[in-house]
Formats: sequence, structure tokens, C-alpha cells
Amino acid sequence: MTVSTFHVAPGGKLIGRVRVPGDKSISHRSIMFGSLAEGVTEVTGFLEGDDALATLQAFRDMGVNIQGPDNGRVVIDGVGMHGLKQPVKALDMGNSGTSIRLLSGLLAGQGFDVTLVGDSSLAKRPMRRVTNPLAEMGAVVESNETGTPPLHIRGGATLKGIDYKMPMASAQVKSCILLAGVYAEGETCVTEPAPTRDHTERMLQAFGYEVTREGGQACLQGGGKLTAANIEVPADISSAAFFMVGASIAPGSDIVLEHVGINPTRIGVINILKAMGGDITLLNERQIGGEPVADIQVRYAPLKGIDIPLDQVPLAIDEFPALFVAAACADGTTVLSGAEELRVKESDRIQVMADGLLALGVDAQPTPDGMVINGGEIGTGTVESHEDHRISMSFAMAALRASGEIVINDCANVNTSFPGFVQLAASSGVKITV
Repeated sequence: MTVSTFHVAPGGKLIGRVRVPGDKSISHRSIMFGSLAEGVTEVTGFLEGDDALATLQAFRDMGVNIQGPDNGRVVIDGVGMHGLKQPVKALDMGNSGTSIRLLSGLLAGQGFDVTLVGDSSLAKRPMRRVTNPLAEMGAVVESNETGTPPLHIRGGATLKGIDYKMPMASAQVKSCILLAGVYAEGETCVTEPAPTRDHTERMLQAFGYEVTREGGQACLQGGGKLTAANIEVPADISSAAFFMVGASIAPGSDIVLEHVGINPTRIGVINILKAMGGDITLLNERQIGGEPVADIQVRYAPLKGIDIPLDQVPLAIDEFPALFVAAACADGTTVLSGAEELRVKESDRIQVMADGLLALGVDAQPTPDGMVINGGEIGTGTVESHEDHRISMSFAMAALRASGEIVINDCANVNTSFPGFVQLAASSGVKITV
């Protein structure tokens, strides 16, 4: 693990046009579905971050011929639904929860045994949320006694479709069950308690696999096939969120984020910032490969504290580290509840963000399922990121409004989701050095 510390000087503003890297969720799925499709799939805009590269390497290790990535272009020679080969060693998912959870579903229906491992952070992430429903389908997936990786998946199991009502809103769990359902006998249905990102359903349909959706339920029949499709990956709204918050809090900012995916299951960050008084305009809205895309203009505006609406929480679950920084700069109190999922991300994002904000003099009180933040001055100090990429980038943006330098430790994992973050932030107006 390379050690990387961010030093961010106070002040500055965000100006210009920025294209952040490709959407991580869509990049992962393009590799998975392209590998299982019949024919050749070409992907452009692929995110060359460590997480998506872990997915790509896993399919190479299972015998799929993949060219690239070369400037975001990947060419996948699909092997069909039953063409994967047993890897010679365990598949290393690195830091990627998406990779391990989606692959556990996809691999539960294969004819060979396989083991999925990851780094020290992934080894602590809860997996019973996927192994329990997979067991209901007839899969044999073993984890540690604590329900954490590594996962040992036994091949040759006969899967049966289930009607699964999810106890919590999680796109990774939903996707895992649907991907196992592709290999199961009969129909598999998943009902979610609140909307989560629907990239799996959209991309299955783009590859010619029928998914029926009604209300909070998605269903598919097992035994179908995928047909190669070209995928253009939009810029990742989760990465754009840091710049949206930065521009919202730094006086004089005016930035345009180009070609950003605005999937309705992902736009909580836009809705929440607007509710706080943010000045955000969607330009040039269009549809690309089944996904809605727009250019997002963000100008500085004074923000006010709000009670974050519960229905927006699943739509912004990855963006809360950045939104906590917006709340710290807002006039008044911001209250987040219903977000206990944040405690089992790459870090306990509620506690880690609260600790960091407190270290900078912000009144931030963690609760079991959220946080209460009283906006005020951001001071100077050192913050521990706990190797969580989103924590590192959020505090880098906080320096735009800080009274002195912010030092952020353990930032190497920023490359998992946002390679080139430091250069892009610096060229836009953040005073950051590594």
C-alpha cells in the first residue's frame, strides 16, 4: 500500500469545465455483462480505477479475452453465459464491495469452485446480506464465522428462482440476486424497500435480457442469454459530487461538470444541495446507452441547514461524506437520519466524518443512523481518512472554506474510484499537494 497524504491550503474557488472519470457502477457491470455476452462488446469511458480494474482482472483470470483499458476504451470478447473457466487462484477484489457482491451472485451458478478475497477493508465488510438469499436459492457460499470475506463458492449447485423482499435498500444485494437469477430455474423477483441504483436492470436490458419492473420490484426469468452491446460510460455523479459541493461552498465558483450520468436513482446529491439553496442547473440533457446524461453547472450560493428527506437517503448514499462538508458550511443545522448503511462502507463513514469535522472545529454529532451538523467555521487540522477514498476527497474540498491548512492521511485509495483527482482538483482551483 503506497502511503499518500494530502496537504490542502485554505481558500480558492472552482472555475472552468471538468470531466470527472467514468461511472464506477456502470464500468463494473460493462465488464461482467460483456464477458457473459455472445459477441464483442466495446466500452468507452471506462473508469480506470482500482475497483473496476479488479473486476476486469477477475474475468481475465476466468479466461475472458479483454483488450485495454486504453484511454477508457475496453474491448471484450464475450464467452457466453457458460463460457467462464475456473481460475487457477483466488479472485482478488481489492477494495471493491461491488465486485465481490455482484460476482458472488454471478458465480453461484457456474460449474466450478471459486474463492473471492479482498484487502483489509473488504475483509471487514458484511456479506451475509448476499450469502443468505443466495443460500435460499440453493447456492453454496461459505464466508468467515463473522459473515465476512473470503467467500468460497461451490460450483455445480442447482439454483432456483426466489421472490426476495430485501430487508434494507442495497443495489449490490439486489444486483447479486438478479445475477444469480439469470442462472436459476424459473423466475427471480427482488422487492426493495426504497429505490436504489438500477444500473443492473438497465444494462441487462441493453444486452437483450428482459427485466420486468413494477414499483419497487424487479423480476427476470432464468436461462436467457446476453448479446454484445456497445456501452458508453457517463461520468460518475459520485465523483462529480465533490466538485458540486466544492463549487457550492466556495465564493466566486462557477463550474460545469461534463457528461455526468443523472440516473434518477443517483441524483440525491443534486436534490439535497438544491434543497439547501444550491445553484445547480442541468444543461444539454440526453440519453446515452439507456442512461440519462447531462452537463451540470454549479455556482456558489449560500447554503442553509435542512432535515435531509428520508426518500433522498438511498439516492445519495455514497455522496454523504461530501454532503457533510456542505452541511458544515451551511447556515443552521442539518440533520441526517435513516443512513445506517453508511456505517458499513469502506469505513464507518458516519463516525469517520464526524471525527474529521470535529478535528476541524465543526459541531458534528454522530447518531446511530446519521449525523447532526451545526454549520459554522471550518478550522485547520489533521484528518484521518481511514483509507476511505470518499473521506479523503471530501476533506480536500472542505479546505476551500477552511481558515488554515487541512492535512488528510492515508489517501492512496482515492485511486480506487477517482484516478487523477489531485490533478483535476488542482487545475480547477483547489490548493492541493500530495
